[in-house]
Amino acid sequence: MPLTLEIVTAERQVLLDTDIDMVVAPTVDGEVGILPHHAPLITVLEIGEMRVKKGSDEQSIVIAGGFMEVLNDKVTILADAAEHSEEIDVAAAEQARARAEESLKNKDQLGDAAAAESALRLASLRLRVGSKRKRLRREES
Repeated sequence: MPLTLEIVTAERQVLLDTDIDMVVAPTVDGEVGILPHHAPLITVLEIGEMRVKKGSDEQSIVIAGGFMEVLNDKVTILADAAEHSEEIDVAAAEQARARAEESLKNKDQLGDAAAAESALRLASLRLRVGSKRKRLRREES
């Protein structure tokens, strides 16, 4: 019996799929792999790349924190933000990374250095995942 995966943010339903073979999610304790018949689990998600495997296909989804529940072969993700690799605007991600790096250079004047570091991690992740997807499309052509 395959997994059902639902990823939801405050703005939208990012994914609902009922035929998933495996989910690899970034948790605060490291990456965790979820297969069918996984034990019940609730965990906090970290900023990172979630990989969803379905047959021979694998898709990447950028997750910006949130929670994951695994119960009865259903994986529910309540994410602060999430986007498919093909939705990532690489140029915008590069600009966001540059802004975050600039903010960190001026961290003496910055009120919340942790937020700037988090923004840098997210922008760098978006850039890596978006660039990887772009590279794969070129190789397939």
